[in-house]
Formats: sequence, C-alpha cells, structure tokens
Amino acid sequence: MRKLVRMLGKLYAKWMYAWETALTTRDENRVERPLEWGFEHLADFGGDELGAKVARGEITGLQAMLELNQRIVANPHVFLDYKTPTDFRIEQRFPELYPTNVRPETLEQEREWKRMAEVGELRKVPYLRFTSAVRTPYPENDAVNARWYEEKQTADSRQVDSEKRRPKQAMIVMPQWNADAFSHNVLCEMFNKFGVAALRLSKPYHDVRRPAELERSDYAVSANVGRTIAATRQAVADIRCCIDWLESQGYEQIGVLGTSLGSAYAFIAAAMDPRIRVCAFNHASTQFGDVVWTGQSTRHVKAAFEHAGLTQDEVRALFAGVSPMTYMEDFAETGEAQPGYTLKRRVLVVHATYDLTFIRKYSLEVLENFRARGVDFVSKVLPCGHYTTGEWPYKYLDGWFLGSFVWGAFKRFKKISKSN
Repeated sequence: MRKLVRMLGKLYAKWMYAWETALTTRDENRVERPLEWGFEHLADFGGDELGAKVARGEITGLQAMLELNQRIVANPHVFLDYKTPTDFRIEQRFPELYPTNVRPETLEQEREWKRMAEVGELRKVPYLRFTSAVRTPYPENDAVNARWYEEKQTADSRQVDSEKRRPKQAMIVMPQWNADAFSHNVLCEMFNKFGVAALRLSKPYHDVRRPAELERSDYAVSANVGRTIAATRQAVADIRCCIDWLESQGYEQIGVLGTSLGSAYAFIAAAMDPRIRVCAFNHASTQFGDVVWTGQSTRHVKAAFEHAGLTQDEVRALFAGVSPMTYMEDFAETGEAQPGYTLKRRVLVVHATYDLTFIRKYSLEVLENFRARGVDFVSKVLPCGHYTTGEWPYKYLDGWFLGSFVWGAFKRFKKISKSN
C-alpha cells in the first residue's frame, strides 16, 4: 500500500510539474533585455553619485549597485519614506482588461470588453486615483490606480453596539506580476460580502499604468536593477498612500493581500507600517534575487544576468534592498499589538508544494523565520504549483484559504474592538 501511495505521489508530481511548465511557457512575448544598472532610477538615494563613480572608472557597476543596496539595508525607513499625496480622487471609468499576453482568446476578450463599453453594455465603476509619492520617468506609471469596492451593508454591519459601533474595515489587494486588470477582482467582491471594503491596487507598470511601449509589465521586474528596485519602492509607497486615503474615509482596521510579486510588496509595506493589521501572503519567498534566478517565470531575466557573467549570489545581493528577508525584524516588530488593538497582527502564508516560480524551499524559509521571530501566522499549503493556483480546482481552494482567513481575522478584531 505504501509503495502504491509513493508511486501515485510521484506520478502526481510529474503531472503537476509538466502542467506548471506548460503554463509558464505558453506566452511567447517574454523579452530578454540586457543588463542595465539603472542608477538614475535611484538618484535621490545615492544613484547619481555611484553612477558617476562608475562612469569615471573608479568602481564597477556591480560594486556600485551592491553598495547602494547596502545603504538601503542600513536605512530602510529612510529609503521607503514618503509624503502623502494631496490629489486623491474617485474617478468613474469603464473597466478594461489590459492583457499581458497575445494569445488570441485573450485579445478577443479585450475587444469584447471595449465593444461593450462603446455600445453601453457596461457601467462605469469607481477608481481611486492619485499621483504616486515616488516618481519615475513614465507619467502613466505615476498615476496610481485602484479599483474601489465600497463595502456592502449587511445585517451584521448594520448592527450598532450599545457602546461602540462596528469599526470600518478594508483590504488592499495586489495581484501577481503581469496580472491583467481583472485579476483578483473576485476576491474584492468576496470581501464586500463580508462587509469589508477593498481597493484592488494596480502595481507599478501594470494595466493602465503600463507604458505604451510594453506588451507585458516588464519594467516591474527586469535586468534593469535600479528600475526594479525603484518599482518596489513605489509599490510600497502606493500601498501606504492607499492606507492614508482609507483612514481619511473613516476606515480603522486595514489589511493587505498580495499574490506572488504583490506578496513581496505587501510584506515590505507591512514591515514599514504598523497600521496594517491583517496580512495574506499568497505565495511567499525570502530573497527577491533567488526568485529571479530560480523561477520559471523569470528565466528571461536570469538569462540577461547570466549573459553578463553574474552569479546567483551576486543577483541575490543586487536585490537585497527589496528582499522580504531584509525586513523580517521590522515585520515582527510592527506586528506586535498596537494602541487600539489587544491582538497581534494576523498573518496568513499560502505556498504551493509544486511551485516552480517561488521554489518551495524559499517559502519554507519564510515560515521558519516567522517562527523564529514569534510572528503569529497561519500556514496553508496548496497541492499544485504557482501558475496552477489559478486553475480549477486549485483556485477555489486558494480562494477559500484567503477568504476564510480574512473574514475570521477581521471578525476577531471587530469583537476585540467592541469589547474595549
């Protein structure tokens, strides 16, 4: 019997790895771009100074970028500091797909949505817009975009406690790298049913923020090291600015949900900001550079680094400033009980057994680091891979993990708030 179970397990793993590989290789518009240091994207944090040294031949580009990362690691709060924008506004717009692949069925879906908007078969929906606190050379990227899902009034949310009303709660949702504009909308709709508002935040260089010269959201993660680091810096600031806006609207309890690259952004934001009390990390890893080097979906980025003669250790160090591992201590500290809360931050980590993008051992390192630092977390495991998480039946299991956790976490905070 044991031999049969082992045999079936091996067959399942082989099938899952083959399926995962098929999904990560079906898009033919991944572009290998040459290595660029991109010091100009971090000009205000020593980029100009170090770039000038490289131009004069005093140090190599690798040495300069490693030094810049060391500066970030030494002063993360300074690097990630931001000023709250003053131009928050709600815009009513037709939803658009903004696909990142060129498969015929996807392009047809995009055309159908545009047709529906033109003939009046779609209704406009609200989007939170504001100018990013971190500026880039791309104006469209600096116009932050977050679809707004205001909470629905439920029987529970209409009940008013004799001593204190129910606190307003909201989630900020960040999908995966190269997500189209509809990805994760269903999660926001689910949170609405719980009486929780949601902002579905477009990551830097994604959907409406994507520069016109791109088919995919390549500038978020590429062999341009400085631009990739700056994209993370911008994403973290965008999340925190969304929190500022939510607080201005009376929201008191706020969480973040991030998937894949969105998970890394959400983690660093939570490490910097104790106002984030609920975290759902849908696929997680410790080192940004290790994911770039070992992940199937970043093989074209790895190729650029390899062609430039870099090693995995060097790539890991090049992205130390935006790696979750760098912020573990900060995350544990901001997760402790804060004024107004009698509970620690609630944390969920979902990882996949057959993941070929966020390799399993790196996800397990996240759990080990959480345990070592006393982080209060829940771990859930999907019997699939990274891309197959979005396929039937695994997407429903993942949705159950995420939805039930967020519902339970906010319900727990609500009860504590009412009892105080």
